[in-house]
Amino acid sequence: MNRVKVISELRRNREVFADLLLPPSEEMTLYRPAENKWNLLEIVCHLFDEERLDFRARMRHIIEGTGDKMPPIDPEGWVKIHRYSERDYKSIAEDFLNERGISLEWLETITDDDLSRSFNHAVFGNVSAGFFLYNWLAHDYLHIRQITSLKFSYLREFGNQELKYAGDW
Repeated sequence: MNRVKVISELRRNREVFADLLLPPSEEMTLYRPAENKWNLLEIVCHLFDEERLDFRARMRHIIEGTGDKMPPIDPEGWVKIHRYSERDYKSIAEDFLNERGISLEWLETITDDDLSRSFNHAVFGNVSAGFFLYNWLAHDYLHIRQITSLKFSYLREFGNQELKYAGDW
């Protein structure tokens, strides 16, 4: 898979997320499938933060050579620091989709040479901008799966119907 295909998939995933994140009921937005699992509001807040503070920022850091320290991230801590539970679901979902649009515009300007630029990451060692691009796409897929799983769990718990006919999860 090359740069153009990865960016194309990120563009397609914007539409997938738009469909998956259609404003559900408030009950579904706050539904937590297990005590240690995120609800839909927390997931979309996380996607918003990751879009602008992680993947795009880190790729830009490498490509533009903006300094010797990678911008810090704290996805788990952001839940409280950024007050995810106080956010309006519809607004943050729109904000995430808008940020994805900004990311896609920026990604269209990068080249294969840009993707080969690298940085010595404290945990992962020498990583390229391409490393972050491919992991950005993988991150999308992980959260698409997470959202789908949450919705299935919600249906199983509140649908008042046996779901065995649908097949095994």
